[in-house]
Amino acid sequence: MIVDLRSDTVTKPTPGMLEAMWQAEVGDDVFGEDPTVNKLEEKCARLLGMDAAVFCPSGTMTNQIGLKVNTQPFEEVICYSGAHIYKYEGGGLAGNSNVSVRLLPGDRGRLSVDDVASNINNAADAHAAITSVVALENTVVREAGSFYTLSQIKAVSEFSRSRGLKMHLDGARLFNAFVETGENVGDIGQFFDTISICLSKGLGAPIGSVLVCKKEQEAKVRRVRKAFGGGMRQVGFLAAAGIYALDNHVARLKQDHVRARELGNVLKNKSYVRSVMPIDTNIVIFELIPNVTPQQFLAKIGEYGLKALVFGPRQVRLVTHLDFNDLMLEKTVNVFNKISF
Repeated sequence: MIVDLRSDTVTKPTPGMLEAMWQAEVGDDVFGEDPTVNKLEEKCARLLGMDAAVFCPSGTMTNQIGLKVNTQPFEEVICYSGAHIYKYEGGGLAGNSNVSVRLLPGDRGRLSVDDVASNINNAADAHAAITSVVALENTVVREAGSFYTLSQIKAVSEFSRSRGLKMHLDGARLFNAFVETGENVGDIGQFFDTISICLSKGLGAPIGSVLVCKKEQEAKVRRVRKAFGGGMRQVGFLAAAGIYALDNHVARLKQDHVRARELGNVLKNKSYVRSVMPIDTNIVIFELIPNVTPQQFLAKIGEYGLKALVFGPRQVRLVTHLDFNDLMLEKTVNVFNKISF
């Protein structure tokens, strides 16, 4: 039995999801004529309390479009120093939007009002880029899935907007955050201009992300999607998977979090582990002792059919997901107990 904990993107469609895809009614989405895509977009906009939404192939694309429509060249985006939009999107902010970034550490990646307030450039100073957007990430991938509460988001949003800044959210794992806080996800839309949500991470769809936005931005979002090569045709088969995921795979995310914490609790007591980051959702990040490299660790667990991800010079990442069950959890714990260096 192979146990793949590299990411929550490694899942396969469930039988119910496959049936929904098979039964999907489709049309040409570039002409706006795919009824299942339209249904998904309407569902996402309504779910997050916003006006419009646009289906795209990937979360990188939805993030890049969101930042493109909210900025002008030579401006600056405030974000966490380990943010996905900065570290894992191929330099897209520079290449696609011609903007610079102000990188902040935050509290486990979560930015505060004070962080933003002390990093807004003087727009009258021609030497400095004009600060235009605050981009948050929820959950924070490099900080073991740390998350914002709505009150934290509200404070940052209200202050930023009072200073004329726009708000973008990389919500790739947004639903992981909300199953932990117990808050209403529909309350979040009021605090952002654009929100990216991913359907292919914890929710288990095979592909796809959605950019949720204000109605007045929708035409520009679709234009930028086209320019980025994101126009798709009979894509309702994939949109049906997203609809099924939103209807059936959100509440169960809590199971992933419970299993992640169990893995973390086991690793804390292992002689080859130096430390484990706090585990808030479904991501486990741990540091190995100095004489064990991540590559050595992965090779050792690989002998038993386990897969994980190198996440730094001394760090390894595990991500629990839809296809990681209790039997796999038991096997993983047994392997961690068995191996030595």
